[in-house]
Amino acid sequence: MAHESFEDEEVAELLNKNYVSIKVDREERPDIDQLYMTVCQTLTGQGGWPLTIIMTPDKEPFFAGTYFPKKRWYGRIGLMEILSQIKEKWNNDREHVAEISQQIVQEVERRVGSARKGSLSEAILDKAFNHYKHTFDSVYGGFGEAPKFPTPHQLAFLMRYYDRAGEKKALEMVTTTLNAMHRGGIYDHIGFGFSRYSVDERWLVPHFEKMLYDNALLAWTYLEAFQLTKDNHFLTVAESILQYVLRDMAHAEGGFYSAEDADSEGEEGKFYVWKRDEIIELLGKEAGELYCELYDITDKGNFEGHNIPNLIQHDIAKFSEQQGIEVRELQERIERSRQKLFQYREGRVHPGKDDKILTAWNGLMIMAMAKGSIITGKHEYLETAERAVDFIRSNLIREDGRLLARYRDGDAAFPAYLDDYAFLVWGLMELYEASFKLEHLSLAIDLTHRMIDLFWDEQSGGFYFYGNDGEQLFARSKEIYDGAMPSGNSVAAYNLHKLARLTNDERIMNIARQQLEAFAGAVSSYPTGHAMYLIALDYAFSPSSEIVIAGELADSVTLQMLEAIRGGFRPHTSVIVVPSGDKKNMTKAIPLVQDKKQIGGKTTAYVCENFSCQSPTTDVEVLKTQLQK
Repeated sequence: MAHESFEDEEVAELLNKNYVSIKVDREERPDIDQLYMTVCQTLTGQGGWPLTIIMTPDKEPFFAGTYFPKKRWYGRIGLMEILSQIKEKWNNDREHVAEISQQIVQEVERRVGSARKGSLSEAILDKAFNHYKHTFDSVYGGFGEAPKFPTPHQLAFLMRYYDRAGEKKALEMVTTTLNAMHRGGIYDHIGFGFSRYSVDERWLVPHFEKMLYDNALLAWTYLEAFQLTKDNHFLTVAESILQYVLRDMAHAEGGFYSAEDADSEGEEGKFYVWKRDEIIELLGKEAGELYCELYDITDKGNFEGHNIPNLIQHDIAKFSEQQGIEVRELQERIERSRQKLFQYREGRVHPGKDDKILTAWNGLMIMAMAKGSIITGKHEYLETAERAVDFIRSNLIREDGRLLARYRDGDAAFPAYLDDYAFLVWGLMELYEASFKLEHLSLAIDLTHRMIDLFWDEQSGGFYFYGNDGEQLFARSKEIYDGAMPSGNSVAAYNLHKLARLTNDERIMNIARQQLEAFAGAVSSYPTGHAMYLIALDYAFSPSSEIVIAGELADSVTLQMLEAIRGGFRPHTSVIVVPSGDKKNMTKAIPLVQDKKQIGGKTTAYVCENFSCQSPTTDVEVLKTQLQK
């Protein structure tokens, strides 16, 4: 539409004569996108992008749609025709237009303003599991039909449900989906990272755009799957995602870019696809044919005459057996081929990069990098996460403490939205447990209180999407439904409950309870659309669980204890390290640590549940036994 209409002189003349044209970047102004998408769905029964809205000078909409060709085409009305008709209507019957816009505004206000309270019950978790089981694709993984989106937060909930209820089907849905996505073309087998979604049920043909938030959430999910299953394959995939981000999406001064386009040289996927002859020529006959057979590279092609490398038809272990090659040797040969193909591909024209740094999406990647550091022990991930936080502190927090939403080329703009606060706090809490630096937890607490002041609805509960100091649109919405990203309200619910247990802050405790109650009715009616809320609810209904280690972080026993703790899947457990010299500040932030001290000058672990602790121990083996309980 940008090319067909907005760059067209005839359209421009009509627009400039009769309209004030505004183009919105929905990633910079998600508040506008969210509200007016609801308008489109209210008027037409569907939504999508590009989103076309025509409104009065008072921002009250009276016409909405998505894509329109320049002129009428196969029964679809053209933009020129729409603009002409509305101009006449506006000039000759403006009262009727105003009446329509008022009706639309009232209906949208009704839709976005309600939180739909309900009673809290663990039965919602069971209901959600049964819904997921019903829509699960047991052949290719994922849920529902094509197009398929990764929705990693759904898999994260199912892992917690398996941990809670022991339902093997929940874990099967997770492992089947994670394996299928990695085998498919949605995963970049040459340069790593995942594309946005698959247009087919097998995960073969992606929309080739790579988004920071998808890769953050997928890294988190693969990391947790490794913790839960001890399957090293999941760890390998998670680390490949993080390596992709470090290589291609990290800003030199800290922080992460937003996305890589699907197109290069005007053609979607051109950067990523291959011809068989091309690969044979690059790798040589023997190595090339082996690679092509394994990765479904044929003369005919598997995508519009070209090939998307994938492992849908092959399992590495079975393929190595068929080829009479040891698995390790096969992996080494394939890795050498991958590196050659990657180096060659680097010489192609790269897709465009969206180099905006968005606070919300950075919060998610900080969370994933911190989680990667916790599970692998690799300092590179921890250092990257901390540099991103430093970048946000320096560039995206105003002197008055107000968080901002977007940074690009030295310019920071737009008061941050709920998602920015919630996702960044999530990242900071994970970063605290990766580094045990109190400054990260202190910032998370400060941002949480500011989030409550800016976004909380005192009357009905729940958080509005934009702050009381932001541009006031005709309605303030509260989003609870999960899309490709979890909703800010759900992430906030999770954060609040975790912080309440750590800090014993009465205000946070009360808001945490009200936050879940505010949306319980909406979630109960359609639980599978609210996976992150389910994660928060699961956390709230699980016993409070904290492990405090009194000791120096560099001490070998402290490190052994942390390794024992981090080796298991413990989504409801907070881990705290109390160095001897920081007890006063630690106690102020986390009252639980007040009486937790070293015994006999040795590193000491306290395993606590529901505010009751087992006997403190200085022995790593005893700690392992306590963890099993």
